[in-house]
Amino acid sequence: MKPVIIISADWREEAGGAIELGNWYVSAVIQAGGIPLAAPPSEDFDDFESAASDILSAGSALLLSGGPDVDPCFFGQGPHRRLGRVNPVRDQLEMALARHALKRGIPVLGICRGMQLLNVAAGGGLVQDIQSSMPKALCHFVQAPRAYPTHWVTVVPGSMLHRILGHDRIRVNSFHHQACSPLAPGFVQAARADDGVVEAIELQPGQGPSHFALGVQWHPECMFRKFPLFLRLFEALVKAAQGGMP
Repeated sequence: MKPVIIISADWREEAGGAIELGNWYVSAVIQAGGIPLAAPPSEDFDDFESAASDILSAGSALLLSGGPDVDPCFFGQGPHRRLGRVNPVRDQLEMALARHALKRGIPVLGICRGMQLLNVAAGGGLVQDIQSSMPKALCHFVQAPRAYPTHWVTVVPGSMLHRILGHDRIRVNSFHHQACSPLAPGFVQAARADDGVVEAIELQPGQGPSHFALGVQWHPECMFRKFPLFLRLFEALVKAAQGGMP
């Protein structure tokens, strides 16, 4: 039986309360051998912790998708002048999903916002705006086709990410203006851009019941059809959902 992969979805109040999930994520999970199941946020949940626990019981792994900025109140800061759209309902559900997944040893993959939220949920923080906080940084929000790689990333030798991808250097797409810093306890850097921005994080072995907790700052779901290398991330998540490890 194929494993069910829970994918967090967006909820857009400004779009009439529409639930949104890019088909890129759905396709990537299917191509990797999993069954996608969307988890939409809702104001109707009485208890986000209880809702998250029940949602995770329906699947074998969690995929935290990309989207708007995480509310800085979750990492003890006020809003930066360049803070983008925030979604408190989505934040609350995904924070609970990430915490429960880590506590219960459920494999989790975070993509872009999903990586940032995973870091915050585990006790880390964020740089709210790269451009104003790191003047010498590369442009990390590039106006380009979604599959187009725009900068290099160095993968840490010996990391789980390195075992998955099998490459020391890769080119990735880039659509973010925030970055993970400081890293959450138990997490380490698995990849970085040439300007030092953290591009991937992963849970160290022995730091939780599951060793598969990985976040990447780029969008592999948009790249895997043109660059099959990136499907390996979703295949690794599916493998972990079946009890294996990269």
